[in-house]
Amino acid sequence: MHKKIVLITGASRGIGAATALLCAKHDWAVAVNYVANSLAADEVVRQIRATGGTAMAVQADVAIEAQALRLFETVDAKLGRISGLVNNAGVVDMPSRVDAMTVERLTRMWTTNITSSFVCAREAVKRMSTKYGGAGGSIVNLSSAAARLGSPGQYVDYAASKAAIDTFTMGLAKEVALEGIRVNAVRPGVIDTDIHASGGLPDRVSQVAPLVPMQRAGTAHEVAEAIFWLLSESSSYTTGSIVDVTGGR
Repeated sequence: MHKKIVLITGASRGIGAATALLCAKHDWAVAVNYVANSLAADEVVRQIRATGGTAMAVQADVAIEAQALRLFETVDAKLGRISGLVNNAGVVDMPSRVDAMTVERLTRMWTTNITSSFVCAREAVKRMSTKYGGAGGSIVNLSSAAARLGSPGQYVDYAASKAAIDTFTMGLAKEVALEGIRVNAVRPGVIDTDIHASGGLPDRVSQVAPLVPMQRAGTAHEVAEAIFWLLSESSSYTTGSIVDVTGGR
């Protein structure tokens, strides 16, 4: 029996996939959530199982409440009650000024980046909280350095959604602090993943790296290390914190 079970949303690629592999390395059972790329999710699961770990891939768009509920119910039935949640699923959009943003774009951004994190955290609390008979646990939300920088001329909406995650993290942490649950966030800076291409800026890493004091982009694994620390008992007295992984930017 694995002592710890973690659900990672958006775990088929990038930071989510790196976190899944790292958690498995530390003997956590991992639920790899994905929206559409089943091949990528299955490959993460394959890598985990190849080293003797326990993992399963579960398709669900966590921006849709019914699918998020199905995701948690599937994990309950096939792995057991989770003790860790990583709210990693999120989207960016094409570069745009605020005066050109549509309500459709904003709705997609808020629903995927904010509402889904609330819904998944809600379901995690129901399973982890001592108030509901749980044994406690840890929630790690993915924010972004954009929450501090604003991302003018590119995606102020994304930056605002991540600022909401910062506030959400601090509030929820205080709300469940006496129920055995710790809630923290990781705020990555420029990380070398394909999310930049999906947001229409495939060269963003090379363009922004010179602005970083360390003069390079970070890796998904470096962010995963911070996430896992916050998930684990090594951070047992840490809650309501936001950890920057930004190379000093």
